[in-house]
Formats: sequence, structure tokens, C-alpha cells
Amino acid sequence: MARGKDKLRRFAENLTFSCMVQPVFEEVFRTDYKLKGEWRNQFFHNSNPIVLELGCGRGEYTVALAERYPDKNFIGVDIKGARMWRGAKTATEQQMGNVGFLRTRIEFIDSCFGPGEVDEIWITFPDPQLRKSRVKKRLTAPDFLERYARFLRPGGTIHLKSDCRHLHDYTRAVAEGNQLPIEAANTDIYGTGFADELLSIKTTYEKRFLAQGVPITYLRFRLDDRNTFDPIEFAPDEQLLG
Repeated sequence: MARGKDKLRRFAENLTFSCMVQPVFEEVFRTDYKLKGEWRNQFFHNSNPIVLELGCGRGEYTVALAERYPDKNFIGVDIKGARMWRGAKTATEQQMGNVGFLRTRIEFIDSCFGPGEVDEIWITFPDPQLRKSRVKKRLTAPDFLERYARFLRPGGTIHLKSDCRHLHDYTRAVAEGNQLPIEAANTDIYGTGFADELLSIKTTYEKRFLAQGVPITYLRFRLDDRNTFDPIEFAPDEQLLG
């Protein structure tokens, strides 16, 4: 099947998945989405903790986490519907009631979740945005942390797992510069034996990086009761192209 036709087929099938939520632009741009503050009651129908995976891609990490933690709810967030199809199809076929997928831009994420509604955030292998003009687009930049602070519960954690040492070091510098509690940091989780069962979940992308000998990094930190975050000067960014 031609790639274009396969993508259209996936888009059509996404509409049949009860685990897939796809708000239109007008439902999330400068307004609150109808499920904001209501994910436990109206979507999962339980009171369990909610964990987000931002930039979930094919949803492999979201599904794997949900398999390991049936007492938590997991939502994969991305804008690429054709990729998300894989995770949504798996969750549907396996009748996983603790998995959801939200197709939206992460810039609109705070329109979709209410104060204290989310317990944890996973950011797995995001685009490191390695250009000077794109630094603010990093999912761990201060502007994004302010979005997360609007719905992450006090004491909730943010996990960053990445193949990019630059992004790891930048994020750590942001956390340290804003005096945020860092709970764990490692620049080679497999080479040092740091990876536990949770961190040993491997997506297709991660397997590709490992095959190339690229070290995988991990950082876990909290926002606590902060809701504003200062930008930092990160010297390695000065070496990037515009």
C-alpha cells in the first residue's frame, strides 16, 4: 500500500478508537477543552493517578508503562496521528482501559488538563531543537515548564529520557538555575547500570540509537509549587547555528 493511502487509512481508523481524543484547533486554542479537569471522571472512570507522555510518537512507551502499572492512567500526547495510530491500535486490541491518546500540539497542553490533574510527565526522546532560534521550542524550556506547572500536582515529577547529551545538560541547567529539586541524573543509563526495569523500556527509536552506540541519558526533577521559571544562559547553545 502506498504511504499516502496507508496514512489516510490510519487517520480513518483513529476515528474508531475510543482511546483516541482529537480536539480540533478551536477547542484548545485560548480556551479550555471539555475534558480539562475531567479526565478521571469522564474518560478513565476511576480516580487513579494520571501520567502523560509528551511527544509520544508511536505510543510504545505509553503502552509499556500502562502494562506495568495497571493502577495508573497513561495518556500519550502528540500531533502526528499516523504515528499515534500504532499505540492506539495496540491499546484497543489489548483492551487496555488505562491508556489514552491525545492528539494536539503540546503548546496547547495546558488547555487540556486542570490544576493538579496530572501526577507525572514523561518526555521521551524529544526533538532537542539544536538551533539558536529553536531553543524556546525545547519541551523542557522555561515557557513549557510554566505550562506544565498549571496542571502538574505539587510534588509531581518530570522525567526526561533522551539520546541527546546537549538537551540533558540544558535541562539540568534550567532545573538548577531555577533551584528545582533534581531527584536523579545520569548521562549513560545502560553503560553505568543505572537503568532499572522502568528505564529499560525501549522504543524503536531508542533501539536505533543504542545500535549506533549512543549513550541514553535520564533526568528526573520536580517543579514543586513553582509556577514561573527564569530563562538561563547555557554556554553550549552559543555554539549552535542560527
